[in-house]
Amino acid sequence: MLLAALSGFLTVGSGIGLMMTSAYIIAKAALHPSIAELQIGIVGVRFFGISRGVFRYLERYISHEVTFRLLQQFRVWFYRAVEPLAPARLLRYRSGDLLARVVADVESLQNLYVRIIAPPAVAVLVLASMWFLFGVFDPLFSMVLTLFFLAAAAGAPLLAQWLSKTPGKELITLRAELNTLALDNIQGMAELLAFGQAEAHFRQFGALNQRLVQAQRRMALIAGLHEALIGLLMNLAVLAILLAAIPRVSAGILDGVYLAALVIGAMAAFEAALPLPAAAQHMNSSLKAAERLFEIADAQPAAAEPAAAQPAAPAPLPQNYSISAEELSFSYPGEERLPALSGFPALKNLSFEIPQGRKIAIVGPSGGGKTTLLNLLLRFWEYDRGSLRLGGVDIRRFDSEELRRHFTVVSQNTHLFNGAVRENLLLGNPAAGETELIEAAKQAQIHEFIQNLPQGYDTWIGEQGLLLSGGERQRLAIARALLSAGAFEKNAPVLILDEPTANLDALTERSLLQTIWQLARPKTLLIITHRLVGLENVDEILVLVGGEIVERGTQAELLARDGVYRQMWELQRETSAVEGAGGFAAGGKEKR
Repeated sequence: MLLAALSGFLTVGSGIGLMMTSAYIIAKAALHPSIAELQIGIVGVRFFGISRGVFRYLERYISHEVTFRLLQQFRVWFYRAVEPLAPARLLRYRSGDLLARVVADVESLQNLYVRIIAPPAVAVLVLASMWFLFGVFDPLFSMVLTLFFLAAAAGAPLLAQWLSKTPGKELITLRAELNTLALDNIQGMAELLAFGQAEAHFRQFGALNQRLVQAQRRMALIAGLHEALIGLLMNLAVLAILLAAIPRVSAGILDGVYLAALVIGAMAAFEAALPLPAAAQHMNSSLKAAERLFEIADAQPAAAEPAAAQPAAPAPLPQNYSISAEELSFSYPGEERLPALSGFPALKNLSFEIPQGRKIAIVGPSGGGKTTLLNLLLRFWEYDRGSLRLGGVDIRRFDSEELRRHFTVVSQNTHLFNGAVRENLLLGNPAAGETELIEAAKQAQIHEFIQNLPQGYDTWIGEQGLLLSGGERQRLAIARALLSAGAFEKNAPVLILDEPTANLDALTERSLLQTIWQLARPKTLLIITHRLVGLENVDEILVLVGGEIVERGTQAELLARDGVYRQMWELQRETSAVEGAGGFAAGGKEKR
């Protein structure tokens, strides 16, 4: 930064030297001196003309290099700050707003050095140099130039900063709102068209866009105003110097050939003051962008790391991968859930134990707390009371990243990235070969489907995998998990499945569950589901209702009781029978 500021000062200084030397040569040449008297001036013009170009190039190169390095570091810093906040602390933000912060707000900070930090430093150096240079001729010239230069370098920026305070902040806010609305509209276009709301949202988008254009227009008008103001102050400075210098020339105190040099030098010095109002103007938008970034970056993760929570180092991962909970309770904070559910307990006094290698199913109606338990186990949230242990050690003593490496998880809402099938599968194991990839796809009952795609495993599946059906996306997610489990068999002894067979037909569901049981044979298995299929293979079933375990036991034991599990099982059998009959009737009618 110092080198770039010095290059900027030398650029302006070379420009001043070039203009003053040229003015001196022209004024001197009017007196018809010998060529020898002009030699120094001619050499000066050549030197300052060449050096100005060289220093301008260096100043642009170095300042932009600084800017790009800053942006690079800003992006990495912000991403590193955001990552530990997911998912708990990011639920309150819309995806479009987060995108605007990561891209547009960070991009706004490119003005930080080039337009905010460097110009004042260059202006100070130029003013100090001109004070001494003009002082050689007469201290009065230095004072006159300093007076008007300070008016241009301080007064105009303060006026610009005051005028652009509201539109500068509004510009950042409106741009973020427009990005958010655009992303929501594009992702929800099918729903908008289906419900006839596309035109209404288009009008909303147009109105917001118009407000953004108006804010940009106000900023442009302010920029034009302060450029004109600096031009006015520069002309007034020239006039004042002429009024101060002409009497001295007439009195013979000052050589007349220097009059033009002083006037032109004063004009050239204002080059350093020209960027300052723009610096003040961009300061408001940059501060607003930085405020939006720090709003997220300063947030504390929902689950604190051991090093931050206590001075002791994180506990080493245990050799025994049993999972146990004792009097575990948890409520979602208000800002991370609907206000009506704020403080409502998602889990209440939960106690259970899963010895290493055991197969446990957690079932229950929707909203019972099943997925919440998974989120606590992965340390996405911090539980309120009780304890949750892995190998007899409280999970809060483990480093979160290291802890998660020892779990293979198929979540209820698996994200598929905008890429090829192969790229999405390799997230589970980037080092997997073609044979492993195909084997995992076969186990997930999706290999034949992938083979029939236009480019096979290299077929693009679209944003969030929307070019696939719900069942195909689920099987792809399971294949990815199977690939991960195979890669980390020694290091991932816990397999967690959250609604693994959602969106699958009965035959595929049965076949896939058979594969899961075989894969999970040496592992601790925790399967979270509301579909009571294949649960005769688990060692124990926990029935979770309203955040509490109301029943537990094997499937045979639970069916022998007249409890919640048996009611769910009978209701699911009746629903399956009705769906099967309906499908048979529809098929028969179609055949007829």
